[in-house]
Amino acid sequence: MRKQTRAIRTQTDQSQYREHSTPLFLTSSFTFETAEQGKALFDETEEGNIYSRFSNPNVTEFVDKVCMLEGAEEGIATATGMAAVFASMAGLLKSGDHIVACRALFGSAHQIITQILSKWGITHTYVDATASEAEWEAAIQPNTGTPAARMVYLETPSNPGLELVDLAMLVRLKEKYGFILNVDNCFATPILQTPIELGADLSVHSATKFMDGQGRVLGGIVVGRADLIQPIRFFARHTGPSLSPFNAWILSKSLETLDLRMERHCANAFKLAQALEQHPDVATVKYPFLPSHPQYELAKQQMAAGGAIVTLELEGGFERVKAFYDALQIPTLSSNLGDSRTIVTNPFTTTHSKLKPDEKAALGITEGLIRVSVGLEAIDDLIDDFTQAAEVSAEVVKEKIM
Repeated sequence: MRKQTRAIRTQTDQSQYREHSTPLFLTSSFTFETAEQGKALFDETEEGNIYSRFSNPNVTEFVDKVCMLEGAEEGIATATGMAAVFASMAGLLKSGDHIVACRALFGSAHQIITQILSKWGITHTYVDATASEAEWEAAIQPNTGTPAARMVYLETPSNPGLELVDLAMLVRLKEKYGFILNVDNCFATPILQTPIELGADLSVHSATKFMDGQGRVLGGIVVGRADLIQPIRFFARHTGPSLSPFNAWILSKSLETLDLRMERHCANAFKLAQALEQHPDVATVKYPFLPSHPQYELAKQQMAAGGAIVTLELEGGFERVKAFYDALQIPTLSSNLGDSRTIVTNPFTTTHSKLKPDEKAALGITEGLIRVSVGLEAIDDLIDDFTQAAEVSAEVVKEKIM
């Protein structure tokens, strides 16, 4: 069966009540039929549920679906996306290890690498997303005595700049040097991109975003090679960033419509990007499937479509952003993304506000940058709203200058 079918038909075993939809397993623990079974479950000679911090049928169903969509051997779900990112690193890295990361990262991932892992003696090197293979290789296996990379971590497309990293190139280097290739696949989702099938070792998601798709629950997941998931599971099992059964139930049901939703998200985002790129009051527009994107050919090579995120640059700094926000009628102002409702975010003052000025500059995060998570509304309504907001905000700033 194709993935779309399996995402809908994969469920926990039906109970004696013959339910059509998977029920909620809202229980903290599970019982043992005998003392021997309890022993067997704990020494892992028998598979089964013990405690919902370890596993739960709702969580298992969600994990099984994502593993299927990603082409992964195993996975583990967590309470949030950042818990998944942290577990994928902390479960595998130790003091003295070195991590090479793409410079274009979500703010919290940057803080984990620079502020938390560093306290454990784990060092890092940043590389630009658009760096050449030789530049990546120099960071991974330098001739300066710096520890060789144990892990390479990246987002593609990146948040918020929509920069892409050539996965085929990093897979070649992985085969040469043996590091763990860990890819945040949140923006693309398994519908548009499957890093593991391209050769990566781990794929990480904030399930809060497109996997939920309606801004309801938090969740995260990391899937990949079984030998790597095992130590990550050990770390998560004993530190406790467990996904709740209720959230897992929501997320598993949401995966049934992920393919359909991403088709509409991508179609809307592409049309909005095209319209705004032609608008005289918008300085620049960035979207992976626009021919003007500097990595357009790479995007077409490793993604099935351009995704739901569009970024635009408005001249006039934060004053222009405020006027633009005030003029918009449809979108929500929020730091979240991946919702059925269109959301606008100014990363300079929100998601990436804790970065130093030089770090923001290196990532192209300016005062006038707007990240648009394009929703499922009628595209003509979105185009009309964004174009009028661009015109109104440009006039407001012009009047203030005069």
